[in-house]
Amino acid sequence: MRGTAPVAARSWSSAIVELDTRALPSAAATLQRPPRHPWIWAWLFAAAQIVGLMVGWLLGWQWGMPLILGTQALLFWATLWPRSRLLSPVLVRLPARARTVWLTIDDGPSEDTAAILDLLDRHQAKACFFVVGERAESKPERLREMLRRGHEIGNHSYSHPEKWFWALPPRAMRAQINRAQAVLGAIAGRPPRWFRAVVGMANPFVAAALKPLGLTRVAWCARGFDTREADPARVVARIARDLSPGAIILLHEGAPHGRSVAIVEAVLVHLAAHGYRCVLPAPGGDDAAMDLHTAASTRADAVASVD
Repeated sequence: MRGTAPVAARSWSSAIVELDTRALPSAAATLQRPPRHPWIWAWLFAAAQIVGLMVGWLLGWQWGMPLILGTQALLFWATLWPRSRLLSPVLVRLPARARTVWLTIDDGPSEDTAAILDLLDRHQAKACFFVVGERAESKPERLREMLRRGHEIGNHSYSHPEKWFWALPPRAMRAQINRAQAVLGAIAGRPPRWFRAVVGMANPFVAAALKPLGLTRVAWCARGFDTREADPARVVARIARDLSPGAIILLHEGAPHGRSVAIVEAVLVHLAAHGYRCVLPAPGGDDAAMDLHTAASTRADAVASVD
């Protein structure tokens, strides 16, 4: 009987995983929302500018100029605000009823990668690593180790031009995203399905680069500014303010202050203490699929511990 229990548990777990991916075909890929009309902003922007010129010509520039400048300011704001949906769809949080979160870790692979992977294993947590193509190219074994341990990778540009990514013209933007996608796909054996803009700032030309690759832009709703803040307690306090089921948490590895591993550990401890599990998005993408995905992860961990 002792020999058959793990087999039975494993079969039950497999059934849940299969249900997770097939039970809700009508909701399939609802989380994956690549841009459908990446240039619609240009038509709307041009129309608004024309309207502003007409109003200025007919009614006076005291009315027309605010319309013209206001439209330009709106476009600029949409570029700088990571959660803006004005220029392209963006995931800010996941639909979930259970106490689950999506932990995302940017800027790897780095010297911190191995220690962070060990921490995630210790806490039975899964994460999506938004990796830089150039860094993955120089450390492919670390990328493969992320995948081997059951985590996911996302596209975070090829060279991470943090000071001017938001201002890249169309050709340079495509090069950053396309080259990273090619490098990551070659190393991983499959291309990423998620993209995160450098510093979260996605200008009007990002959507056109994402559409042919089928990439979905991902932002966040909970962050601790851990690239600048070296105190794990302060980072945790900031994240805790926005913590709720389905939250997308932003963390980093390889920060200049050298405290990224300690910060990730503090966040994992806090999440566990408050009953949260770190899971990856389910293919179905709705509440039921997220809950099934959580159940499957729980059962898989239980089976592993029995084995």
